[in-house]
Amino acid sequence: MQRIAMASIAVALLVMGLKYAAYLETGSIALLSDALESIVNVITGVIALWAITVSYKPADKDHPFGHHKAEYFSAVVEGVLIVVAALLILREAWGAIENPRGLDTPLAGLAINGVATILNFGWALFLLRTGASRRSPALTADGRHILADVVTSVGVLVGLLIAALTGWAILDPLLAALVAVNILREGWLVVTTSLSSLMDQAIDPQEEVRVREVISANADGAIEVHDLKTRLAGRAMFIEFHLVVPSAMTVGISHAICDRIEDALHAAFESSRVTIHVEPEDEAKQVGVPVL
Repeated sequence: MQRIAMASIAVALLVMGLKYAAYLETGSIALLSDALESIVNVITGVIALWAITVSYKPADKDHPFGHHKAEYFSAVVEGVLIVVAALLILREAWGAIENPRGLDTPLAGLAINGVATILNFGWALFLLRTGASRRSPALTADGRHILADVVTSVGVLVGLLIAALTGWAILDPLLAALVAVNILREGWLVVTTSLSSLMDQAIDPQEEVRVREVISANADGAIEVHDLKTRLAGRAMFIEFHLVVPSAMTVGISHAICDRIEDALHAAFESSRVTIHVEPEDEAKQVGVPVL
């Protein structure tokens, strides 16, 4: 994960260099806005590396449940920086709207930016796939931001090509403003998603269905499972529930059932942390919807 985060910084630096070169070649405010967003990618890549490093630290006395939520802070900071970049782009776009100018050697600049966009697209798909499989909020947020960057870059390239063919110089700053609005939207999504997760958001409903299926398939000998609760903390999934067993069942047998359920949940969800409260049948209090 650390190697991936470091590679993300390297890719962001390369893309930023290419996009800035495209801006220097053309003088386009829209391409400058694209380059400014790439600076954000570099900064957030560094923050993501820090967050991933912290999140993998083992639990300690002060953090007995681990450091998994560190990645959410990275995603929140990334969202804030995205918003800042969008405001800077809007300022540049407004100045260019007041004084529009033609583009210098537009085709060369567009070609350079196109290479950067293709590179960004491939890396965004890799980050999204890896972030999903590793349950990494930092990599997922980075991938979503870069993918949004790709979408805006494609729009900029198409718009600037039209501007170059028609001579409509006003299209350049207008495209920059549209880029800024899209970046603001993406920044808002990153921040709200991360803040929701910091509030101990439950797992996805489809995953909860799978959790219930795994528990049900491995709870032979138990009478009922209820009060199932789940929450996410970075890549860690916390699962807790009450297991109702016959009052005459021994501690050893009920413990074996718990072990079987825990092993099955760990096999299905590698990052799961399972807590089971065992209740004898004659003292059980049902809370919520039974799983069995």
